[in-house]
Amino acid sequence: MNLTEQTKNLCRRYNITPARSRGQNFLISEKIYDDIVAAADLKTDDVILEVGPGLGFLTAKLALRLRSGQAGQGKVMAVELDDKLAEALKTRMQAQGAMNVEVVNEDILKMTNDQFPITNKIPNSKSQIKNFKIVANLPYNITSIFLRKFLSFDHAQDGEAEIKPELMVLLLQKEVAERICAQAGAMSLLAVSVQFYARPEIVEAVKKENFWPEPEVDSAIVKISPHLNPLLGKEREEKEFFRLVKFGFSAKRKMLKNNLAAGLRMEVELVSERLAAAGFNPKIRAQELAVADWHKLFSIFN
Repeated sequence: MNLTEQTKNLCRRYNITPARSRGQNFLISEKIYDDIVAAADLKTDDVILEVGPGLGFLTAKLALRLRSGQAGQGKVMAVELDDKLAEALKTRMQAQGAMNVEVVNEDILKMTNDQFPITNKIPNSKSQIKNFKIVANLPYNITSIFLRKFLSFDHAQDGEAEIKPELMVLLLQKEVAERICAQAGAMSLLAVSVQFYARPEIVEAVKKENFWPEPEVDSAIVKISPHLNPLLGKEREEKEFFRLVKFGFSAKRKMLKNNLAAGLRMEVELVSERLAAAGFNPKIRAQELAVADWHKLFSIFN
């Protein structure tokens, strides 16, 4: 029985109707599942946070790969919002003997750090993560906030430790993946926001025919490798940096000098002079700047 038939049979068995509003388009390609696992570059002691595990085909592959090492080292924490899918996943993982899988029926965006069993507590210290990776098939409508939650400084609540993944492997809509990985000339606020914290790359495109129900657009596997050292290092500096970037992208069709002048409440002529002194064309637009250029601007206007 192929994955399409298995997926449909499981949906009938557990009375699951895929909801387009939640991005429930199930991947039905064995090869793509294997490619996602390969991109995650798993070690047997890795802790994996899987978001949107659905019916658990990828979950099972991740768990099996981790079990190939010493027992009890690696773990998959599968966070599923849908109640029926979460129950079905628990039943399936138990039936398969996947003891290194924990299914959590929660909204990943509302979970606080203390709710993550992936967090290893150290006495008299902040929480610490070892070999923490994220594997996810994300709906478009949560991509930006999800990335901000796990890449930036501003996701932690008061008193919480910072938890950041060693690696993310995400299955996203192709258009979103291309925006995240864009180069100078086609940059966006999303591209700057991700590339500030990490190095993204498209592993491969995934045709819409590889899903059931078939979505309207193609997808892509994206590998996001967070920078080992923060580019600024302080939460306040990051907020000021992105405040400047948001000003720059505030009106897409306008030149950067006009957007910055409006946001910073400066005279356009003064902004133009500073841009020129730093080696930028005063007629440049925000999408033409790489992250390094924004750092240069930050030093000029902060």
